[in-house]
Amino acid sequence: MASKADSIKLFSFTGAPMRAFHLTWVAFFICFFAWFACAPLMPVIKGEFGLSMQQIANINIAAVAITIFVRLLVGPLCDRFGPRKTYTGLLLLGSIPVLGVAMAQSYESFLLFRLGIGAVGASFVITQYHTSVMFSSKVVGTANAAAAGWGNAGGGAAQAVMPLLLTAVVMLGVSQSMSWRVALVVPGIMMIIMAFFYWRYTQDCPAGNYEDLRKVGMMPEGSGKGGWASFVAGCRNYRAWLLFVTYGACFGIEIFIHNIAAVYYVEHFGLSLGAAGLAAGSFGLLALFARALGGWVSDRAANAGTLNSRVTVLFVLMIGEGLGLLWFANADAVSYAVIAMLIFGLFTHMACGATYALVPFVAPKALGGVAGIVGAGGNVGAVAAGFLMKGTGDVRQTLMILSALVLASSICAIAARFTMTAADSAPAVSAA
Repeated sequence: MASKADSIKLFSFTGAPMRAFHLTWVAFFICFFAWFACAPLMPVIKGEFGLSMQQIANINIAAVAITIFVRLLVGPLCDRFGPRKTYTGLLLLGSIPVLGVAMAQSYESFLLFRLGIGAVGASFVITQYHTSVMFSSKVVGTANAAAAGWGNAGGGAAQAVMPLLLTAVVMLGVSQSMSWRVALVVPGIMMIIMAFFYWRYTQDCPAGNYEDLRKVGMMPEGSGKGGWASFVAGCRNYRAWLLFVTYGACFGIEIFIHNIAAVYYVEHFGLSLGAAGLAAGSFGLLALFARALGGWVSDRAANAGTLNSRVTVLFVLMIGEGLGLLWFANADAVSYAVIAMLIFGLFTHMACGATYALVPFVAPKALGGVAGIVGAGGNVGAVAAGFLMKGTGDVRQTLMILSALVLASSICAIAARFTMTAADSAPAVSAA
């Protein structure tokens, strides 16, 4: 049986692991682009539908709420049907609300389609699952973080590109009320195209597709329960829930910033839509290297020490994130705000990478369940932040409170420490 890859040959497209690596981060990039394509256009959409701040808060919450449940679902689905089928299905089904939001005629219909688009965010879990089964423990942290980071950059790209795309459509003679709709069609079409490539050029694991392997008895059949057993096993492991909290405190904050950054820069610092989009986009584009850096640091620390070195790395990064977010909340000039956002964003993205560098070791036989639970934690954090902002009615006050919560959540990282064996520093993981 083909084994997992022990190295990342970045410029290679031969072999199942590297094909999966490249196609999964591209698919995730497109999904994230589609997920956040609406965010930088909200100042225009706000005027189109006459939205209040409360309604915008509802839209932001809807954008991430359903992702919680879909992330919990797709992890076990990967265990049962394989990441290839699961990703292809999500891309095709997710393109429907992405295209549908361009046809919204009221606040209610826009809210409904925005809720549906949230399902696209579950692509992250499939990405992490696919790279986890393709790469060995020597490089899995780097592989997971790089694929997720480059895919996450789709959110930053959307912040920067969508206003420019809207402007280009307007220059072609299309009215502004129609141009944002035309612009939002683009990511939907990209998802459909990507579904074809993912189905055609990837396989579930180095040895082949799960369906074929089960037929020849090379992996458990899973019976009728399928991925449900994986989900239950993940739920029974307390480390999965500790990482659920830490991921909510890093990725949840990341999503929250994606949703409010453009409006924040426009309303608090008076920037134009284009300038606000570039400022907000710089936060997301940090993912091009920062997530991978977090995974790489985690791998290096573990190779030089023990698995618990990964835990220590995550703890330190979360402390940096909390302090950086506090600075961002108190920045009183746009230049300082951007600098603070980039610094706290660096720690935030690295913490996300360090979290999923730990996921493959929590319960290896229930990878899909654990990946789904931890991934859902990110969206729970984003939804909680959305409700917090709705309750306070003030972005800066919300950011101050969130910084304190991030610092408190870092304790969960330390609590996730593993019991080590003396022989090889491998984790002795219980099913607790």
